[in-house]
Amino acid sequence: MSDKISRMAAHLPLNAVRAFLAAARRQSFTLAAADLHVTHGAISRQVRSLEDYLGVALFERRVRQVRLTAAGQQFLAEAGPALDQVAAAARQVMAQASGRAVRINVRPTFAVRWLIPRLSDFVAQYPGIEPQILTSIAPPNAPDLSYDIAIRRGLENWPDTLGMHPFLEDEALLVGAPRLMRDVTEPAALASLTLLLAKTRRADWEDWKKHLGIRRLRPKAQILFDHSHFVLQAAIDGLGYTIAPVSLLANDLTDGRLVCPLPDLRLPMVRYYYGVHPSASSETHLFSRWLDSQARKPATPA
Repeated sequence: MSDKISRMAAHLPLNAVRAFLAAARRQSFTLAAADLHVTHGAISRQVRSLEDYLGVALFERRVRQVRLTAAGQQFLAEAGPALDQVAAAARQVMAQASGRAVRINVRPTFAVRWLIPRLSDFVAQYPGIEPQILTSIAPPNAPDLSYDIAIRRGLENWPDTLGMHPFLEDEALLVGAPRLMRDVTEPAALASLTLLLAKTRRADWEDWKKHLGIRRLRPKAQILFDHSHFVLQAAIDGLGYTIAPVSLLANDLTDGRLVCPLPDLRLPMVRYYYGVHPSASSETHLFSRWLDSQARKPATPA
């Protein structure tokens, strides 16, 4: 019997176990699919294959709802911590293998516009530490993300195990190329210009107008881009104007590539936070202290 159990364990479909745990913890195949970045059908097939392998039903399937069976509850209670332990062991080995590296997870635009321009200062202070920049638009609690420190706006969608630290305060400004903004002395002038929007921040324009009480203002035209760094480059090139966070604008404002013609009209934004892994190395804590030092530096005024 023990030999049979050993053979079964050796062939255990780990991907199916992973899919089951995601679905069991979320009580939803749809939410599990989103967490693992796969389709609903893929989760369903993986769970079905695990049930076939184990010879028991793990879920009761109802209309738009799934519920764990008694066997499913038992498997979740025993397999969940075991798989978490395997993941923790893998992270520990990876951390040891990476030497003095620090894995920093940020969104792409934040990497390009805020972190990378400042990173030479960290490298100069700590030449023996290798910063590894990992960009992702996924929330920091996505199961596939692996990092030592992550930076995101707000306090939603963070793993419960991370130590959270307030980071950058932020606000949004109206900006454009100097030649385009030359005659903009009041919001009404924007009606003759083109608005640039990012899919990831398309609400900023309406929020800015609402905050200032000018909801009826409409641009001549608008152009939509996938990400904010494309919007900012288009603004630098004179294609139109945009509402953008100060955190992503500082270098462009300092160097005169962008200007803010209405500096008093500002939209408060959710601040940034960074999360540090509970088993973070001393190198990671050095990086977090460096982040704090950068946050204390005043933002460039418009």
